Amino acid sequence: MAHLLGVESVRVTVGPRTLLDGVNLGIEEGERIGVLGPNGAGKSTLLSLLAGARTPDGGRVTRAGGTRAVMLTQADQFAPDATVRTAVHGDAPEHQWASDPAVRDIHAGLLPDLDLDAGLASLSGGQRRRVALAATLTADANLVILDEPTNHLDVEGVDWLARHLAARFSRRRAAGALVTVTHDRWFLDAVCTHVWEVVPGVDPGGDRPQIPGRVETYDGGYAAYVLARAERARQAAAAAEKRENLLRKELAWLRRGAPARTSKPRFRIDAAEALIADVPPPRDTVELTAMATARLGKKVIDLEDVSVEFPDPAAPAGKREVLRSVTWRLAPGERVGVVGVNGAGKTTLLRLLEGTQEPTRGRVVRGKTVAVATLSQTTHELDPLADARVVDAVAMVGGRVTVGDRELTAAQLVERLGFTRSRAWTRVGEISGGERRRLQLLRLLMGQPNVLLLDEPTNDLDTDTLTAVEDLLDTFPGTLVVVSHDRYLLERVTDHQIALLGDGTIRDLPGGVDQYLRLRREAQAAAAAEPGPRRNPSAQERGGAALHAARKQLASIERRLDKATARIDELHQRMEQASARLQVEELTALGKQLAQAEAEQADLEAQWLQAAEAAEAAEY
Repeated sequence: MAHLLGVESVRVTVGPRTLLDGVNLGIEEGERIGVLGPNGAGKSTLLSLLAGARTPDGGRVTRAGGTRAVMLTQADQFAPDATVRTAVHGDAPEHQWASDPAVRDIHAGLLPDLDLDAGLASLSGGQRRRVALAATLTADANLVILDEPTNHLDVEGVDWLARHLAARFSRRRAAGALVTVTHDRWFLDAVCTHVWEVVPGVDPGGDRPQIPGRVETYDGGYAAYVLARAERARQAAAAAEKRENLLRKELAWLRRGAPARTSKPRFRIDAAEALIADVPPPRDTVELTAMATARLGKKVIDLEDVSVEFPDPAAPAGKREVLRSVTWRLAPGERVGVVGVNGAGKTTLLRLLEGTQEPTRGRVVRGKTVAVATLSQTTHELDPLADARVVDAVAMVGGRVTVGDRELTAAQLVERLGFTRSRAWTRVGEISGGERRRLQLLRLLMGQPNVLLLDEPTNDLDTDTLTAVEDLLDTFPGTLVVVSHDRYLLERVTDHQIALLGDGTIRDLPGGVDQYLRLRREAQAAAAAEPGPRRNPSAQERGGAALHAARKQLASIERRLDKATARIDELHQRMEQASARLQVEELTALGKQLAQAEAEQADLEAQWLQAAEAAEAAEY
């Protein structure tokens, strides 16, 4: 694969602080790189260096001839009078870009319901973000750099983007490379072939010199990164025992969780099993249910034949029915995830449960001991506390809270959710967006609710903080309802999912988010087949025969890998026996056979990776 970009001994300073130093990286064609790290570590700064928008304070960034970079920043920058058409395609004539199947696919995936001549000023923040992403993906560039591309995308949008990027930047096509910062761990696993972790610097204090930040590299997506990172931490001894426990617990879920999370090369699974063999399950469902029943009683919240309507002049009867004759009962200790298309009624459902929305028809029945707390999408409720310290803002709600079988003070809970001692005493008005999100959740938990409603809780949180939040939610003994586009979070903290498909009903999803996406694709295919105006065709048509052949080849290689592994185990045993008998000649012969068997295994592993990529491409 051709080399596109190199980073050599790069140093970046911000004021008196050295943000990064000694950074050496390379990007080759066909690579899809995910960038992780805590808020403020320098992830966006690193992207700016790669894009050429920032010059390093030391070292250099080199680009091969023909390398053209384009970057999606977190802040959309459009001309005040721009339309969707001009923002995405500039002054290019329509026939020039409309004849490109890849561009049509981007339109179908990101801009299906937008008028191309609509002014950007009339669009919502989420719609503007989709326009910015479409403009980036249609640009003439072979190095695509995306800063938080899944922000404002729903589950379908994230799924489309993952399939588009995996197909576009594959090793076989060698059409360029991708670098992305994202906190969406499912997206990382589905898209990325490498992970770069931006490790923040440390200020020891006193007269000791500052330790600058660095970038560590890992092969594979998020699951492989967690495994490798935990192994590195274990080999480096117990300098961060608390942090390692979280990582090991995460690994236990990765291995025991949804089937999609275990579709890794078989030769990697044994190593993961050895690492997590003695780790308990992430959650004891029986124990949590028993605790929740004791606190809540048998009744939590029941929706009985509930319908909700809103005025809508464009609707036939002048009103739109968001929910229709819905009956749904929340059980004590139930942990449910909610997915659905925009406008299907997810927020309305949460408001019904919270008690801030009354149904048009039907009734909502609550248990006598129910105490509901809601984590909203914004953090505006913290604005009046701008002058308070973080610890004090938590202590205002409650001095102590019971988490699992432990009683924690406000200071202990603040530390458990990632605030250092210095940050815990920082004014609320001076903390970052991710820290505000953590503080918002902490204040809710200090109120000791027994029904917790989370509306897009992953906004502004980095992956380490998400892991800490999930660990805390594991011990929450009440009923949990999560609305999120983050598939990883839904599968991680909830036990089952439901869908709002836009027809006013609630549908249970035994097959999880994969079933929801399948239902949506079927609905879209049915709508496209109906008589009426022609719609733009999608380029993501499945090749059934190619997919069957790729999976058949994958299964064949796995069987040969099993035999090769068994052969290596047998040779090891025979060599031990020969060594015990001091049979030098036999040992030499067996050693040659072992080397040949290991070479065959390595070749099969490479074939497995190629076959897996072919199966992925056929599916997309």
